[in-house]
Amino acid sequence: FFAVLVVPPGPPFPEELHGRKVCGIVWCCTGDPDGVAETLSAVNDAGRPAFHFTTPMPYDALQGMFDELIPSGYQWYWRGDFFDHIPDAALDVHLEYGRNNPTPLSLMHLYPIDGAAHRVGPDDTAWSYRDALWSGVFAGVDPDPANAETIRQWCVGYQEELHPFSMGGSYVNFMGSGEGQERVRATYRDHYDRLARIKRTYDPDNLFHGNQNIEPARG
Repeated sequence: FFAVLVVPPGPPFPEELHGRKVCGIVWCCTGDPDGVAETLSAVNDAGRPAFHFTTPMPYDALQGMFDELIPSGYQWYWRGDFFDHIPDAALDVHLEYGRNNPTPLSLMHLYPIDGAAHRVGPDDTAWSYRDALWSGVFAGVDPDPANAETIRQWCVGYQEELHPFSMGGSYVNFMGSGEGQERVRATYRDHYDRLARIKRTYDPDNLFHGNQNIEPARG
């Protein structure tokens, strides 16, 4: 995935980069180790990165590689959007908000959607954005409650300026609190009404509502 972030103050990052605001690519290659160089060639040919780290590791080690940087109890606010293109005007927004990142742990991740996700039909599952190419998440993070509004404003501003370039909905785990029912409906698109009917059958009183809620259909 592509990231806008602040370089963490620890290994494997060199000390001279600690605290620097950067753009980066975090990647995982699960194919033949002998083909890694070819896989990376497109990135390497684009320019010389400030830092390049590649090493074999278990997949679960990659998943938890940065967990210690963000222990439980921190302030979080996040939003998301799906994208099918990234125009130059969107890149300008990424640069602006990357330069004005308010805290060392706030970030943006842009995850590619391809492969198996595109081989499933658009009406085969509840997930409606099989045609999306990217899933973006904008996350304001800080340990100090005094900075809660600062990180929220950065996150909301970032997402709202990019939203006109988006497809309208978001991966539900990347939606912020209080975005409203229309935003939930936009995320499921034409599937929402069917899911609402299922909800009416199995949870007519909306007991399970502590998420990005699909309300039971009426009638």
